Amino acid sequence: MSELKFWNTLTRAKEEFRPIDKDNVRMYVCGPTVYDFAHIGNARPVIVFDVLYRLLRHVYGEDHVTYVRNITDVDDKINARALRDYPDLPLNEAIAKVTEKTAERFHKDAAALGCLTPDHEPRATAHIGGMVRMIQTLIDKGNAYVTSGREGREVLFAVGSMPDYGKLSNRRLEDQQAGARVAVEDHKRNAADFVLWKESAADEPGWDGSFTENGETVTIHGRPGWHIECSVMSDELLWQEPKRAGKLSETALAEPHKFDIHGGGLDLIFPHHENEIAQSCCAHGNDRMANLWMHNGFLQVEGRKMSKSEGNFVTIAELLETEKFGGRKWPGEVLRLAMLMTHYREPIDFSVKRLEEAENILGKLRRRADAADEAGRLEPGFVAALGDDLNSGEFIRLLQGVSGSSLVAAGDILGIDLRPKQISVDVAKFVAERLEQIKAKNWAEADRIRDELLAQGIQLKDGKDPETGERVTTWEVRR
Repeated sequence: MSELKFWNTLTRAKEEFRPIDKDNVRMYVCGPTVYDFAHIGNARPVIVFDVLYRLLRHVYGEDHVTYVRNITDVDDKINARALRDYPDLPLNEAIAKVTEKTAERFHKDAAALGCLTPDHEPRATAHIGGMVRMIQTLIDKGNAYVTSGREGREVLFAVGSMPDYGKLSNRRLEDQQAGARVAVEDHKRNAADFVLWKESAADEPGWDGSFTENGETVTIHGRPGWHIECSVMSDELLWQEPKRAGKLSETALAEPHKFDIHGGGLDLIFPHHENEIAQSCCAHGNDRMANLWMHNGFLQVEGRKMSKSEGNFVTIAELLETEKFGGRKWPGEVLRLAMLMTHYREPIDFSVKRLEEAENILGKLRRRADAADEAGRLEPGFVAALGDDLNSGEFIRLLQGVSGSSLVAAGDILGIDLRPKQISVDVAKFVAERLEQIKAKNWAEADRIRDELLAQGIQLKDGKDPETGERVTTWEVRR
């Protein structure tokens, strides 16, 4: 079995990957908060951890890897977007419309980027009961307390109750200011104490959570804090559910409530992942929540931080379906390759030039794949490259030295299909129709036909007949 080594944020070292149970490798990655369409920065962890998932499936077997990526569908940002977009609807109905629309778009984007569907994709709202139970456990163990704040009653995690709080982010407790997002208030024991459960106003979504502290029970109609959601969903799907189903080996049962890999973006290290660790370890009495923590680097666009105020904010959907970026649409496999040309832990500058470079590389690879419809044997060097902390840059370099079915096999583990595209459309008919629309100066319809063909892998090229000067259109399969 190939040796895998990955950088562990928790230990700040590259370590040999040793799963708790090689027959049941378990990975959790923080997914989207579905209040808006995913932007290109959101695409990076989706792609990076899809490559890791593919690698693990190749090394350990498809049936021996479990990948969980959650959907956060309860959040103050979702509430605000629902009120903005659907002011005439009851809030719960408006929230449902927002989350349904954005989750559907996210799935469409992920598929276009060549990502496999995770084994589980839990929604936070389906695990409220588990969150209430974990919060009560934390209260019982002295790690949480019920209090009243400016916006109502809350249950807070007491960071002072965990001696090594801050280990993941390497931050000293005395230097932290309330989870970096919450103003310091008198009702907190420590400035860094963070919300586990907070009371909802009459016009906000909520659930009844009953909590007992010092023999007194209080019911708070409220909603969970962000961090408790991932602690509960990861434990339910990577420990509780497989345990109930008898799918955990004796080796895994000997390390309760732990799993192998937790992933996400660099921006989640603090406070989100730090607070997940605090909740999970204190609730379960563990020294670790996950053995390996992996984080992808930041992304900027054309040399600048991406923001709406800068005018360089771009969603995955816009890249795929509009001409906002570089004056054209970009295929999902080009976006994917452009991301993977930089090591996942390094910052990436997403630019038109980078996309053009990726498209050029992709074209060359597809030409060298020739007519190999099926994947052949994967050369060992490819697994070694990805096994060295997901060195996708080296992997892409190695692609230049193989062809045919071996190249197709390498493309598959990278998540890029290099098989020749099958054309089953009457191209001549569409070309003739488009020429008629151009003669009628119906430019919008002519562009629609061109784009429809391009989406099917057919590139039109306009030119002039050298003798008559009339417009002629040729086409080629875009490989």
